[in-house]
Amino acid sequence: MTSRPNRLFPGSRTRRVLHGSAALISVALLAACTQAPDPGTSVTPTTTPSGSSSESPSSGGDGLAQFYGQKIAWKGCGGSFRCADLTVPLDYSQPDGDTLAIALIKLPAADEANRIGSLVLNPGGPGSSGVDYARAARAVVDEKVRDVYDVVGFDPRGVGRSDAVKCLTDAQTDAFMAADATPDTPEEVAQLEKDSKKFADACAKNSSKLLAHIGTENAARDIDVLRAALGDKQLNWLGASYGTLLGATYAGLFPDKVGRMVLDGALDPALSNNELLHGQAKGFELALQHFVEDCAKQADCPLPRDEQAGVDRIKQFLDDLDANPLATGDPKRPLTQALAANAILGYLYVPPFDWEQLRFGLQLAFEGDGSVLLSMLDARVQRTEDGKFAYNPYSSFLSISAVDRPDRPTTAESADMAAMWEKESPVFGAYLGWGTLVFGYWPVEATGTPGEITAPGTGPILVVGTTYDPATPYPWAQALAKQLEGGVLLTRVGDGHTAYGMGSPCIDEAIDTYLVTGEPPADGTICR
Repeated sequence: MTSRPNRLFPGSRTRRVLHGSAALISVALLAACTQAPDPGTSVTPTTTPSGSSSESPSSGGDGLAQFYGQKIAWKGCGGSFRCADLTVPLDYSQPDGDTLAIALIKLPAADEANRIGSLVLNPGGPGSSGVDYARAARAVVDEKVRDVYDVVGFDPRGVGRSDAVKCLTDAQTDAFMAADATPDTPEEVAQLEKDSKKFADACAKNSSKLLAHIGTENAARDIDVLRAALGDKQLNWLGASYGTLLGATYAGLFPDKVGRMVLDGALDPALSNNELLHGQAKGFELALQHFVEDCAKQADCPLPRDEQAGVDRIKQFLDDLDANPLATGDPKRPLTQALAANAILGYLYVPPFDWEQLRFGLQLAFEGDGSVLLSMLDARVQRTEDGKFAYNPYSSFLSISAVDRPDRPTTAESADMAAMWEKESPVFGAYLGWGTLVFGYWPVEATGTPGEITAPGTGPILVVGTTYDPATPYPWAQALAKQLEGGVLLTRVGDGHTAYGMGSPCIDEAIDTYLVTGEPPADGTICR
């Protein structure tokens, strides 16, 4: 495979490249669409329960005291970081049954004398590593925040270093990602059905005990155990993308335990999986149009200067790959239509930094070299050159999404969605419409249902939206801020996924001030 490290990932790593997010294309998933730093030392220490808790468990019920009362056995894990595991019940209705280990990491507050407490982070997904996110705390949150908070990250149940759901092998994941995502014939539809069922069956076979218990509500209950084990009376939270749903779910379950909560790049909890993917299809189509418009202003743009002609060029490129995958230097991994679509989608998140790389990848691909687009995609999904995936974003994304919402479409329903969405979103609509099919084969019933979250009785909760966010469209932030009794809407006008650390001093100052002082900006504040 051709290597051009000097052109991939130019510039320094800052907050702008660390937020996690998720989008599903056909039967391939891009769960961690932003490049996370190397986490360094692995997390191996464990916690030791220490008898009954001095605090009554917020969730009520008998048998949870052993979890709420545990003391975290932190140990050094590189630099100033401390690592440990937290023990939680597999099933909160059976606290004396099996348990799970939740991987933790902490960067202690720099100014111990003025320490407020812990700030718990989640970068999104579902499936992105909160341990990796917090390992990058010095880039994720401002110094004034790190001075007064212990920055704490965790991998939710089913994810990463925690007890994780497992479905496909690495080799099977490669095949799953590369498979035909937009079937055109009955034979191709049958193959997509086979691939979708194979994925679902593999999850049932390899993670049967865990699969029904990895939903967002259970993860939120784990967070309350974490809050108590950290010694905090209230949860202070910074969640991006899916991390907003996790934070809002916590607020709905434990409103009296909510401290300062930032929900950046918000999801609307009332939407089904089908509705979420439909919104993303439109959001990414608009992001692609903005990319093409910006490309026309750049000297290295490989596209026609007319916006519609530029979009058409990308669509034709993908259509051509359906029958003729592109050479990459690796005969076992040509650039298929699905891989290229995932690569393009994955680099629409963080302009202009993603966009520069995407221009370069497209330029080489148009010249017949698919290696750069493939390398870009591998970097985003944390696939190494030896074919290993660092974690399990595909398995966890689909598994958590399936148990959270009851969408179970038939082949005919997925086909109808693909056809309808393609009319609105010619480049991405069909991919995302067909991407719903895997849920139709899911082996366990959903334990959650979509619904509004009001969380009455909390203080102000800061909901942040970006007007042209492709992965979490702006109307979702508006909806969540309206639902939450304490919701305060903060808006960034611009492109890209999430707002904090994306180049707006107005946004950063508002969030930092709220976290440090507890004072939110005025509801409806607009930043550029």
